[in-house]
Amino acid sequence: MAKTNAGRFFEDYQVGDVMKHAVPRTVSGGERALYHALYPARHALYSSDEFARASGLPQSPLDDLAAFHVVFGKTVPDVSLNAVANLGYAEGRWLLPVYQGDTLRSESEVIGVKQNSNGKSGVVYVRTRGLNQRDETVMEYVRWVMVRKGDLDAAAPDTVIPQLDKVIPADQLVIPNGLDFSNYDFDLSGETHRWGDYTIGEKIDHVDGVTIEEAEHMMATRLWQNTAKVHFDTTARPDGTRLIYGGHVISMARALSFNGLANAQMIVGLNAGAHANPCLSGDTVRAWTEVLDKAETNAPGVGAIRLRLVATKGGAPFELKDENGKYLPNVLLDLDYWALMPL
Repeated sequence: MAKTNAGRFFEDYQVGDVMKHAVPRTVSGGERALYHALYPARHALYSSDEFARASGLPQSPLDDLAAFHVVFGKTVPDVSLNAVANLGYAEGRWLLPVYQGDTLRSESEVIGVKQNSNGKSGVVYVRTRGLNQRDETVMEYVRWVMVRKGDLDAAAPDTVIPQLDKVIPADQLVIPNGLDFSNYDFDLSGETHRWGDYTIGEKIDHVDGVTIEEAEHMMATRLWQNTAKVHFDTTARPDGTRLIYGGHVISMARALSFNGLANAQMIVGLNAGAHANPCLSGDTVRAWTEVLDKAETNAPGVGAIRLRLVATKGGAPFELKDENGKYLPNVLLDLDYWALMPL
C-alpha cells in the first residue's frame, strides 16, 4: 500500500467535499522578521508594537498577507499540488488579527468544478477558512485553481460555477475591536496622506521596482510551506522554469504600494484578484493603484478605502488591458481590496 501522497487531480474533487488541511502552525516574531526581509514591507501598524498600542490594539499583529500565506500554504497539498496555475480570488475577509503565539490551521470546501475544453485539466473552486487555536475564523476567502487530470479518460463532472459577490459591501467589513486612529501619528507612519486626501478614480504610480530572484522566491514558498510542484520542480512546467508563487507577487506589490499609500494600514477585504500572467525569476515587479471607492466606518478615526492594486513587469503605468479586454502581457496581478486608513 502506497504511503506517499501524489496529490489530488481534477477528477478527485466533488462539490461539497470538505478538506481539513495539515499541519497547524504557531506563528511567532520570526514570521514577521522573515516577511519584512523578503519584501520591503514597512507599514507602521505591523512594524511597531507601540504604534499598534497607540492605535488601540494590544500589540502589532502579523501582517495581513503573512497570515494569508500561512493559511493558504496549508491548503496546497490538498487543493493545488497538481495545479497548472492559481487563477483568482473573491469574497476574502480578514475577521480577526493574528498575533504572535496564535496557532493557525485551514479548512476548505469545494464549491465548484468545471472541466476545460481540452479534457486535460479543470478548474476547482474552494472556500477556505483559517482558524486559530480557539476555533475562531480569522479569515476566509474563495479561490479557483486550474488542476491537471490524472486520468484523461475520467468522465467530466457536471459543471458547477459558484455565484460570487463582485465586491464586499463596506458595511460587511470587520473592523478589529478597539482600533482607533484618532491619535494617529503621521510622522511615524511615513506619510501625511489621510483618507480624505484620496479621490475616487485617482491613480498612483508607486515608482519603485524590485527584481525577483530565484533564491528569495524559494525561501518565501518554503516559509509558507507551499508545496505546489510548479514552484519547486523545473520538470513540472513545459518550459523548464519554476513559476513564482502568486502570493509572492501580491506581497511584493503591496509592499511597493507603501510609497503613496503608507497609511493604508490594514487589509480587511479581498473583493477580487487575478494572476494575469506568470511571473518568473528575473522579472522586475512594479506597481500602481487606482482608488475605486471610499466608505466611513463606525471605528473612531478610521475610514475604509477600496483599492485596485496592479503589479507589472514593465510597461507604462496605468495600462491594464487591450482593446479586446484582455490583460496586457506585462500585467502580473490585478487585485481589488479594502484597506483601513486614518480619516
